[in-house]
Amino acid sequence: MLIGDVARRSGVSARMLRHYDSLGLVRPPGRTEGGYREYSSEDIRRIFHIESLRSLGLSLREVGCALDDPGFKPSELVDDLIRQTRERIAGETELLTRLRRIDAAEPAGWEDVLQIVALLQALGSESAGKRQRAALASVEEVPVPVEALVEAALSETDPNVAGALRWALARSGDGGLALLSEGLGSPVAEVRKRAVQSIAEIPNGEATALLQDALANSDIVVRRCAALALGARGVADAVPTLIDMIVEETNDADAADALSALASDPALADQIATRLVDCLAHGATESSARRRLTEALADIPGITTSRALADLSHDEDRAVALTATYILKLRNAR
Repeated sequence: MLIGDVARRSGVSARMLRHYDSLGLVRPPGRTEGGYREYSSEDIRRIFHIESLRSLGLSLREVGCALDDPGFKPSELVDDLIRQTRERIAGETELLTRLRRIDAAEPAGWEDVLQIVALLQALGSESAGKRQRAALASVEEVPVPVEALVEAALSETDPNVAGALRWALARSGDGGLALLSEGLGSPVAEVRKRAVQSIAEIPNGEATALLQDALANSDIVVRRCAALALGARGVADAVPTLIDMIVEETNDADAADALSALASDPALADQIATRLVDCLAHGATESSARRRLTEALADIPGITTSRALADLSHDEDRAVALTATYILKLRNAR
């Protein structure tokens, strides 16, 4: 069969068939009287084998080894192809992500594009200083797509850089809240913590709603961080978690401050005092926990608190009684 017929039947161009011949991949032994290559049925079969292997991503050199080396192991080649393909896909995905982020920033010209690329590269730098400067510049100069800021915030380990990223996110609007919400469900505890910390610094109603949902999160660190943020926002749902934090001596001073801020609302003050008193009576048995709960009453106004402190000044636990007596004196002196 002549080269033109082979090209038509195989779908491989005559030019490529000549290239195969020059590389020794398919070298038809026969020639016509006119000097044209004459392919055998075995040659045709080899051409189809070559095309099949090329479809897997093999180079022509690798194809030649696969077909001619008796000791060639297909499993090793396939494993290597899988690895190379994964690396290629990862590289292409990273490039696509970068392009999408540049497009989302709506650059006005090439100067903006170059600035955005520089900031994105700086956010991924090994230098904490460069990452921090990039976070700050993302607000003051060309805006970095919020998706990139969220990704950086959820992976940042340096506390100073993390603070700068949260600051940048808080000033970027609420565009990153959906991604931060996904971070709350991450299987990685540190990512969940960074997500709730970032949400806590975004001052809008949608962020507050996410924090309220976070009070039911399975991660206790997320619940506590959400409660502290909600306390500062005047959300009463945070009270039970804040009291638990005082009992468990986990950020108990911050929790007490949050309760005090909530108690500035007269409608909440008596509710908070009642919960603290109930916890003193039934929930906390350790002396140190009961003393912390008594201290927390110090900044809760209202008659309920005053009555509770009067009762606690005669408590069997001397530390609790002394604490209540001292607080009463301060309140009476005001």
